[in-house]
Amino acid sequence: MVGEAVLALLMGGFAALLELLSNTGLAVPFGLAVAALWVLRKGLPATVLLAAAALAGWGAGPMPMLVCAGWTAGARIRRVWSLVGTFVVSWVLFTVTGVLKDGASFSPKLLLSLSLGFFLVIAVLPALYGRYRAQRRALLDALRERNEQLLRERVMVVHQARLRERHRIAQDMHDSLGHQLALISVHSGALEVDRTLTDRQREAVGVLRQAAVAAMRELREVVGVLHDESTALPPGTGTAAGTPARGGADGVEGLVESSRAAGAEIELTREGERRPLPAAVDHAAYRIVQEALTNAHKHAPGAPIGVALRYEPDALVVEVTNSRAPELVGARVGVGAAVSGGQGLTGLRERARLVGGMVHAGPTPEQGFRLAAVLPYEGAEAEATDGAEGWMPDGPLPVEEPERRRRSPAVGCALGVVVIGLIVLGLLVWGVVAFVKGTNDATVQMPMYDQIRLGTAESEVLQTLPRGNDFFTDTYKGTGPEVPAGAHCRWYVLSGAPGAGWNEEHVARFCFRDGALVEKQEYVAKS
Repeated sequence: MVGEAVLALLMGGFAALLELLSNTGLAVPFGLAVAALWVLRKGLPATVLLAAAALAGWGAGPMPMLVCAGWTAGARIRRVWSLVGTFVVSWVLFTVTGVLKDGASFSPKLLLSLSLGFFLVIAVLPALYGRYRAQRRALLDALRERNEQLLRERVMVVHQARLRERHRIAQDMHDSLGHQLALISVHSGALEVDRTLTDRQREAVGVLRQAAVAAMRELREVVGVLHDESTALPPGTGTAAGTPARGGADGVEGLVESSRAAGAEIELTREGERRPLPAAVDHAAYRIVQEALTNAHKHAPGAPIGVALRYEPDALVVEVTNSRAPELVGARVGVGAAVSGGQGLTGLRERARLVGGMVHAGPTPEQGFRLAAVLPYEGAEAEATDGAEGWMPDGPLPVEEPERRRRSPAVGCALGVVVIGLIVLGLLVWGVVAFVKGTNDATVQMPMYDQIRLGTAESEVLQTLPRGNDFFTDTYKGTGPEVPAGAHCRWYVLSGAPGAGWNEEHVARFCFRDGALVEKQEYVAKS
């Protein structure tokens, strides 16, 4: 704030000094106005530019303020057409005030060309540079913010990758280790009712079975913790699809044999023409059968189990059914309620969903249980990997549009500078041509001056003389001998007359009265 106040005083003092040197008598008003405009330039860039342009057209003091106002407007007015409109109106005000002040001394065309070229140089060029600096700063800020965002997202993606790995470990523990513990429990239950064992051996087997049940309970608790911490995962990240399966559809026979070795009555059937399966489907089929057998051993020990793999034209159907558990077996084994973490069917449905399939589970009319899964052949790989690698914290990674080529802010500003340079160059060329032509129109050669006679008709003299140009001869008016009474005169620069000093010019004056030339004078005047 203090710095702005000091700069405002300096700008106001400089404007007042320029007005004092110009001897306009407006030093104090212009100094105060420039100081006020300096303070307001950031908050009201368009208004300050208009006011500075109007003041600069009247005097030299506000010219530096016009440069600063153009810079600020270019940097702070965001909309292009608003900026263009503001500068057009500013140039009009600049030109109008210049015409009001010096319109009588300059021709309109010359005044317009001078005001346009001067305004382009002192106002528009600073605006272009200010806009370039502002756009470059905004671009750098945007790149810096995007880099920080990418760093934050990278940390979040790493965290989500850890959660995915925890979920995968939990799923594998649930499917594989849980199945093995279920088989141990079934084996020990069968031994517990074996009549060939002694009471001590039967007690040891009971301890073994209790240990297996306790291990299953602890496993369920650990799996529950891992799974709960992974619930924030988006769809498609529950399993690492790229992890090779420990067994596929061909490994189902090994699961069946393991269950048979534990004393379970189980039948495996295959229907349809066997075909190679995508890795994700093959793995899902194996895990679904494994989990279904585990649940059957756990909830219906001793019940007959049926496993069916049907190769349909467009999908693999996996079906596992079991009838009602024999009450006799339940009475003999009777070790309490089966351990269940509530994650089995949820995991199966997730596995099927990942490969574009579905799972149905429910009781049968015979008070048994049926689990069926439909796993399509096509599109399984794409579905299984969707989101596993490109997941972002706020949802699935959107489809990326082709990257658009970003234009540098220097391109537009450079184009504007080139356009302004061409305009200024054109004005300079036009000014040189107009200056030469004006000089010729305001100059009379000595032979022409000599051949013009007094008493010649005014119209004839005017046809002989050049058109004249007040821009070059206006300073000569009121100089020389006294003008004849009632006459009106025209002044020209006389070329070819000797004897003038370096700061003097020969002037030819022609005076007319009553339609005739009544006087012609040649004299020397200060140039």
